[in-house]
Amino acid sequence: MVYRIYVEKKPGQRIEADALTGDLKTFLRLDGLKQVRVLNRYDVQHIDKALFDACKTTVFSEPQLDDVYETPDMDGAYAFAVEYLPGQFDQRADSASQCIQILSQSERPTVRTAKLYLIYGTLSQQELAAVKKYLINPVESREASLEPVSTLEIPYQVPTQVDVLDQFLDLDEHGLEEMLAHYGLAMDLDDLKFCQAYFKQENRCPTITEIRMIDTYWSDHCRHTTFLTTIDSVHFEDALLQNAYEEYQKTRQAIGRTKPVTLMDIGTIAAKYLRQTGQLDKLDESEEINACTVRITVQTENGPEPWLLLFKNETHNHPTEIEPFGGAATCI
Repeated sequence: MVYRIYVEKKPGQRIEADALTGDLKTFLRLDGLKQVRVLNRYDVQHIDKALFDACKTTVFSEPQLDDVYETPDMDGAYAFAVEYLPGQFDQRADSASQCIQILSQSERPTVRTAKLYLIYGTLSQQELAAVKKYLINPVESREASLEPVSTLEIPYQVPTQVDVLDQFLDLDEHGLEEMLAHYGLAMDLDDLKFCQAYFKQENRCPTITEIRMIDTYWSDHCRHTTFLTTIDSVHFEDALLQNAYEEYQKTRQAIGRTKPVTLMDIGTIAAKYLRQTGQLDKLDESEEINACTVRITVQTENGPEPWLLLFKNETHNHPTEIEPFGGAATCI
């Protein structure tokens, strides 16, 4: 059995809903919008009724801050719910599931969450569609059904073979553009043309898995295409910015930098200059560095030891096989 509950902040605590109301009025110019309510919906399976009831005020809500409903009052509201796509990591659901397991000291239940939006006011169908478009990011989420569910299990078929893109080598530019749109690829047309040229040399058509792997690791997130785009010409209206850019150009000349001007080069030129002028002689240079690892000697109870000091380290963990749809999880 699947148990369902809705949780909403009490009046005076509805910061998210109030902020969203203001944003929709401002950005979408919805003069007829009166109020937005935001409720977190929890669906829970593999749990008994007594444990579920105990979790209502311990896991799903804080009694002093939240109101809890089994069936919220939606009279006079335009209602729709938003949930994560299957496979997308749901932090709220995962945390709730872990907390329930801590209470029960038994098997972890299945939890799925969604946000229920209640829109009040006089809005046209076109304006309501604009609200949905504003709130639903199709990369990671979708509109959820408001109907009860009998199971949280997601059926899926295990593929027995990987599809081969049989016509890939013969596609013209229009066909490649259609392929980009059909599969929702992150790469651009030139990237896909490059892939096509490569597989022509291989004299074989790629599998969809190969194309999606290339697409992931060539994405702006992983490949930093924005940061590595060559800057041919730039002009500043602000004198301070113009002077900073000219100082960057002089620094490039001072160290004999010949690679193209890019945002990445602008961001890392200082470390290169300090290194070349002997002011950063302890910078660690290896396959693994991220431009911010320095070799130091640490005095320990066992005597001096060589250490690496990371004064800034940045990792990008998503999208990965764990969370295929998400953006960067950046750690500084």
